[in-house]
Amino acid sequence: MFDKEYTMNALIQKSTANIKNDILAGMTVSLAMIPEVVAFAFVAKIDPLVALSGAFIVGLIAAIFGGRPGLISGAAGAVAVIFVDMIAKGHAKGLAFETPIDNMGYYYLLGAVVLMGLLQIFAGYFKLGRFVRLIPHSVMLGFVNGLAIVIFLAQVKMFPQLQVTSFENIGEWFSGLFHQLTEINALTKMIFFVVVTMLITHFLPKIAPKLPAALIAILIVTLVTIFAEIDVETVGSYIRNGGGTGLKGEFPTPNVELWSNLPFNLDTIKFIFPYAFLAASVGLIESLMTLNLVDELTETRGNGNRECVGQGIGNIVSGLFGGTGGCGMIGQTMININAKGRGRLSGIIMALTLLSFILFADKYIEMVPISALVGVMFIMVIETFAWSSFRIMRKIPKSDAFVLVAVSVITVFVDLAIAVFAGVIISALVFAWENAKKIRARKRFKEDGTKVYEIFGPLFFGSIQAFNEKFDVKNDPEKVEIDFLESRVSDHSALEALHNLVERYENAGKKVTLKHLSEECKDLMIKASPKLVSVIEEAIDDPRYHVMTDGDFI
Repeated sequence: MFDKEYTMNALIQKSTANIKNDILAGMTVSLAMIPEVVAFAFVAKIDPLVALSGAFIVGLIAAIFGGRPGLISGAAGAVAVIFVDMIAKGHAKGLAFETPIDNMGYYYLLGAVVLMGLLQIFAGYFKLGRFVRLIPHSVMLGFVNGLAIVIFLAQVKMFPQLQVTSFENIGEWFSGLFHQLTEINALTKMIFFVVVTMLITHFLPKIAPKLPAALIAILIVTLVTIFAEIDVETVGSYIRNGGGTGLKGEFPTPNVELWSNLPFNLDTIKFIFPYAFLAASVGLIESLMTLNLVDELTETRGNGNRECVGQGIGNIVSGLFGGTGGCGMIGQTMININAKGRGRLSGIIMALTLLSFILFADKYIEMVPISALVGVMFIMVIETFAWSSFRIMRKIPKSDAFVLVAVSVITVFVDLAIAVFAGVIISALVFAWENAKKIRARKRFKEDGTKVYEIFGPLFFGSIQAFNEKFDVKNDPEKVEIDFLESRVSDHSALEALHNLVERYENAGKKVTLKHLSEECKDLMIKASPKLVSVIEEAIDDPRYHVMTDGDFI
């Protein structure tokens, strides 16, 4: 009884120890979530409230059912970019119907989001999430660095005065920028409050480590601008300048009318499937890469397959309720982790706080200066970027250094998913090339004149050519043994190479014997060619009892 009580008390203490940090971290993240979600809406050319509703639903469900406590999900720009083209084409398709339908691209978006969720659940059910563990560390570093740069560039876009419209007049642009920086205007005020936010966020933990630095910084800057009546860009003005009407909304409910406009036929499936598949892939890659990153930072282990299912359920429900799709968000996740958010509660609080902003606190949240949120994101960029990659660049293999840089560049200029795929493919090709050079053969002769080839290293598609070059079929004696004790036959190409080698010896009228093949290899070879039973030696007692003579590697 004592043990049970002790165990229960320990469990309660463990589950409640971080409640305060999770609550405060979730509130902080919800503030930082709004600008990116609104930007998502502008990119996808949809109502900001639609994106905010989707962020609430996906964030809440992924926090409850996902496989990584502390991971924050929402309507992310990586997914938005994929749907832009589909929405535009969907609008055109709707206007071309026999009975034209306005805003048809939005209805196609809802269908694509639901299909995206189904594909993600499929990936989780078939345990495809485990393949993220195959992503090399160099790809992870490149992903983190590239994403930090992408987030940084996204924040720079909040400074319209810094945008270069034409490189032909770059001199005039520098002159105008210098002139602006010498005056008190919108740009200088925004830069000032960004710096203030960053200083508070950086130094407050050194003075009061238990306080949520990012949230305190946002509150201080907001109160200063309100009470000092300083005219700065706020969340409200940012939304209105982008064409929105504000944050006021309603609790998301299933909207049957929206779905009644979507034709359920093969043409719709053919149209939305490529976008849904790409969005599902990008969403899972970003979510699982973020999961890996949180695993490393917290020294815990998440469940990739469960995360796939959680993300899928969130997207299905979001689509049914008229919201947009989403995925794990590394920027907001890093803010959460830095604010000591570790449990599922932080993600739940983020989603509920976001909903409360939409329903009840729209006027207050619209007062938050964009500069405060940008300052928090800049701190997150600094803490996300793997600065150690500069230090280790000369210490790691050149191939890994190339992969690291390539993934970073592709992430910035192309796409996250393509960058990860490219990094994995390059790493795999380098690995195959290096292992292809490791195949070795040591030859010796037995007392009866039998020539023995002892194979060392992996035999697979990349090493087949070098393997075949080891044998001298024409000049070898009548009896040949090929010993695979120190080798491993890895794929179908290797099996085919063995089969062809045996045929070459038999065609030359010589007897060849294969020793120490794995059971799997023997079964596959015999299944492919039953006559090979006669060349595979079974029941070998001690493969190394003999004395080697004339042994040398070739």
